Amino acid sequence: MTQSNSSGGKCPVMHGSNTQDQGNVTAWWPASLNLDILHQHDRKTNPMGEDFDYRQEVRKLDYEALEKDMHELMTNSQDWWPADWGHYGGLMIRMAWHAAGTYRLADGRGGGGTGNQRFAPLNSWPDNGNLDKARRLLWPLKKKYGNKVSWADLFILAGNIAYESMGFKTFGFSYGREDIWHPEKDIYWGSEKEWLAPSDTRYEDVGKPDTMENPLAAVQMGLIYVNPEGVNGQSDPIKTGDQVLETFARMAMNAEETAALTAGGHTVGKTHGNGDAGALGPEPEAADVEEQGLGWINPNMQGKAANAITSGIEGAWTTNPTQFDMGYFELLFGYEWKLTKSPAGANQWEPVDIKEEHKPVDATDPSIRHNPIMTDADMAMKMHPAFRPICEKFMKDPEYFKDCFARAWFKLTHRDMGPKSRYIGPDVPAEDLIWQDPVPQGETNYIEEVVKEKIDEAGLSLNELVCTAWDSARTYRGSDMRGGANGARIRLAPQKDWEGNEPERLAKVLKVYEKISAETGASIADVIVLGGNLGIEKAAKAAGHDVHVPFLKGRGDATDEMTDAESFEPLEPLADGFRNWQKKDYVVKPEEMLLDRAQLMGLTAPEMTVLLGGMRVLGTNHGGTKHGVFTDRVGQLTNDFFVNLTDMANRWEPTGKNSYNIVDRKSSNTKFTATRVDLVFGSNSILRAYAELYAQDDNQAKFVNDFVAAWTKVMNNDRFDVK
Repeated sequence: MTQSNSSGGKCPVMHGSNTQDQGNVTAWWPASLNLDILHQHDRKTNPMGEDFDYRQEVRKLDYEALEKDMHELMTNSQDWWPADWGHYGGLMIRMAWHAAGTYRLADGRGGGGTGNQRFAPLNSWPDNGNLDKARRLLWPLKKKYGNKVSWADLFILAGNIAYESMGFKTFGFSYGREDIWHPEKDIYWGSEKEWLAPSDTRYEDVGKPDTMENPLAAVQMGLIYVNPEGVNGQSDPIKTGDQVLETFARMAMNAEETAALTAGGHTVGKTHGNGDAGALGPEPEAADVEEQGLGWINPNMQGKAANAITSGIEGAWTTNPTQFDMGYFELLFGYEWKLTKSPAGANQWEPVDIKEEHKPVDATDPSIRHNPIMTDADMAMKMHPAFRPICEKFMKDPEYFKDCFARAWFKLTHRDMGPKSRYIGPDVPAEDLIWQDPVPQGETNYIEEVVKEKIDEAGLSLNELVCTAWDSARTYRGSDMRGGANGARIRLAPQKDWEGNEPERLAKVLKVYEKISAETGASIADVIVLGGNLGIEKAAKAAGHDVHVPFLKGRGDATDEMTDAESFEPLEPLADGFRNWQKKDYVVKPEEMLLDRAQLMGLTAPEMTVLLGGMRVLGTNHGGTKHGVFTDRVGQLTNDFFVNLTDMANRWEPTGKNSYNIVDRKSSNTKFTATRVDLVFGSNSILRAYAELYAQDDNQAKFVNDFVAAWTKVMNNDRFDVK
């Protein structure tokens, strides 16, 4: 019997399942829609029971005991991974920072809210080197406190306690981050196929940082922020500073917050590059089973903290790297610096003629002193015109610096948690912060039916009722819990002027709603949603179905003063497949933009399907276009969209890049027009299965009930105050 070379002489065995990612059954068609992003983190991956509610469980946690144990962990150095100077603070801060620092404002994805650093690709990113050791050091605490504290909360708490342990008073802390149990499938980290590929592929022009591909923020695959050795590894603090500004702006940080974070982060801890980086073993995801999930094994570690290799840069930034002080500024601005190489061959800056007493001691042997170091990003704090004045201000007023850093660190580590109503624990700050998108509590002591009667009497069209409610709610992003109908920010800048919100129609409707709000005591936000619900109920009744759309009172109306208008700009929809609109022609296909929007809104594929089909027959297309309105009963909540989509009496003819005619096969008469977003529900095999389900004669009532349920979910996505 002949054996293939791949079997290596071993006995063949039945192997009929796809047990490696390279065997993915859809890999044959890489351009097909990835509907898996709508169904990630389902019950099958989650080992906790359906009744388990982490946000309730964490309220039972003994916060004081956990934080006491965390303090003890910081200085309890372990032989298998010894702490720098006997203190794990720098390592834990870096772990927390790199968990939170993946957040990007453009789509709200990333961040420290899910514990995703446990999984690929993040657990094996080059920039996350040796953070596997930090997570393993936390295991005894996770084991002890169990289900009452998530890994996600532990990661961020460890960073906070590390700062407290080293003498810094943090701004506060919230528990409540729920773990995922599988890597996210929706986050686009970049198109590169190799770690640390040159930055150029992410930019139209690498010399112009604002040309970086959206929604990316990091400059290279496998980095959290920028290359510490310089743009593409070439030292130039001014160019690096430009990239730092852009990258942190994409994380919703201004220049002052960025300077504070850089200085505060590098006031403690060290970089690691004392040896041959090429001798390290593979990253955790590529390591063999005997490594038990650890990676970057260093054969030359020899039990010494000083021998560690991570970034390849070697040294501490300050004289006292386990103490939070003003040492970063004192050394950076107190000495001239020259470009040198680390023992691992990385670019780093070292001071000229530094005093012996200003040198930090060796991480293992306190009898030895070494030069402090700075990275290109650090030198930018001194040399870049945007950062130097800020740092000079910090140096003149240390308390101001500490306050700025405390607030910026809190923002960094809590940005993706959503509004303050989701915060849990004894250290939640009392102050309302504008980036938390505060919303006042709305009234509930009004009569819902009275409000609906007034809306009905106002003479608004079905399109005006439904579209206003939809446009108000569709901004919600489950990625960072921002947007949504609560707050009625659709009436404020910038949302009131967004093209996708049809400003002229919106202004007309809001004028009516403001009057009704004043007369009834209901918030404008509640009136907007009630108007949409009323429209759905009337459309269902016209189709022969009596339904009541569930409603939750109590939305509030935000003010301009409560709204960080600039940070809301990325929430503007560039396309809305549910209303068959896109702002302009994009490289990304319309159906992909629909899928992205549906994922951010937390919809499943069936929910996405039923909502789109229902919105079409209601006649809610942007600008009143007829594309996809496959019915002669516009305004009735019927399943006609799916009936006509799946009718084999029709054929489909392209009439342009994103336009089609639906033609009767016998007469060749055009019956309807359509876009790609409409036709994908008949062409994609999975979506067609859902479309056929809703087209069935016996599923007309199911269609209406499923539409109402999905609509209600969208309207209530941001009601954290009652969840």
